[in-house]
Amino acid sequence: MRDPIRQFKAEFFRALGHPARLKLLEFLQSGEKSVTELQAHLEIEPSAVSQQLAVLRGKNIVEARRAGTSVLYSVRDPQIFELLAVARRIFNNHLIDTQAMLKQASREPRLEAKRKNKRAAQRTTR
Repeated sequence: MRDPIRQFKAEFFRALGHPARLKLLEFLQSGEKSVTELQAHLEIEPSAVSQQLAVLRGKNIVEARRAGTSVLYSVRDPQIFELLAVARRIFNNHLIDTQAMLKQASREPRLEAKRKNKRAAQRTTR
């Protein structure tokens, strides 16, 4: 069964599914950057930067333009930053939920120990 819309979405999100590409996009939020600036910011090999840019270009997420001898990259659609912001909020919500569960879990052994101590004290007073 062909479902071109879902296929497009899956490929689009797959293109976003790498830490270096996310860091690259977050850096581009402040405006277009040269490959040299991107390499310095990402702190990875030039070939790896080129590979990540190729993936993003292939999905029309970033675009390149020549300026003299430099190639400058920018995000094609600024709504990508809104998408990243929503993802960040979802991630933060998950963290809050996880923190609440951890807090509750850390209290459980103490509560269980209190119950055992209370039962033991009741047995000794009988």
